[in-house]
Amino acid sequence: MVSPLGIIFFWRKFFPPEIMLSDVSIITQSQNRSRTIGVGLALASYALWGFLPLYFLLLAPSSALEIVAWRIVLSLIFCGLIITATGAVPALLAIFADRRVVITLAFAGVLILINWLVYVFAALSGHVLEAALGYFINPIVTVLLGVFVLGEKLRLVQWIAIGFSAAAVLVLAINYGQFPWIALALAFSFGTYGLLKKKVADRVDAVSGLTIETAFLAPLAIAQLVFLWTTGALTIGTQGAGHAVALLFAGVVTAVPLLMFAAAARRIPLTFIGLTQYLSPVVQFLIGVLILNEAMPPARWFGFGLVWVALIILTVDVVIRARKNPTTVR
Repeated sequence: MVSPLGIIFFWRKFFPPEIMLSDVSIITQSQNRSRTIGVGLALASYALWGFLPLYFLLLAPSSALEIVAWRIVLSLIFCGLIITATGAVPALLAIFADRRVVITLAFAGVLILINWLVYVFAALSGHVLEAALGYFINPIVTVLLGVFVLGEKLRLVQWIAIGFSAAAVLVLAINYGQFPWIALALAFSFGTYGLLKKKVADRVDAVSGLTIETAFLAPLAIAQLVFLWTTGALTIGTQGAGHAVALLFAGVVTAVPLLMFAAAARRIPLTFIGLTQYLSPVVQFLIGVLILNEAMPPARWFGFGLVWVALIILTVDVVIRARKNPTTVR
């Protein structure tokens, strides 16, 4: 387990207060060393996100409602410790003064709540493969949001990728015998969450954003914990010390990959970040197939294959565009 003091040390090492609170790029003595660190942090963050289903299974018999409630409350406490330790309280208060940013983060909090609930439910109910599918589809959803929300125009290659993804959803819906709502709920909630975060990215750092989001959700989370306690469904303290400690680390487990990702994003090109995002659903997919032994009939392989073809098309398109004109790829 990683201690809160250890993460605070990590945050101060890679995000000194004068850098974290500004938009100035991180300056290091060696750019190559900085990029190497960034690559390692990006891979580590997505790998940790990929292994989250195993952590949630470790928390059984806690329900998704209890796990997410603890995740919200403990993430808020953990982020508060980081902000206090790094002297970022004035910057956080300045963000609260911007009503538009605060409202955006409040909506982002609702979306991440939906995403967390669906994801934990998927892990606990034997739908890790469908959760992995959701994050494979997420880049496609991001492209669609760019069209319908931001008014962006797609190139033919992107339309082809979307066509493959739509065919995959149809195949998997037939195979599952029901609409793959878990996958699509995860993809659209996280895609829309990313869109909202992008709107305030130049004014809000990662930890401040998560702090405000969880602050809005905390009253609901506390009410949920009280309800579970009054109904006898609260599991913390009833399943042994190991289970209680694992549950209390929900805030750390939430924040650590976020801090690593934020540190990586300041050190390496966005195109590489886009490529590493596939590591998380790949790990989830392998966990579902190899460890949890979830069913993978031929039709499901075919559906996943269509999604992977779409992702290859998008990835190749982004890499080619980045090489031709790096400034045009966002």
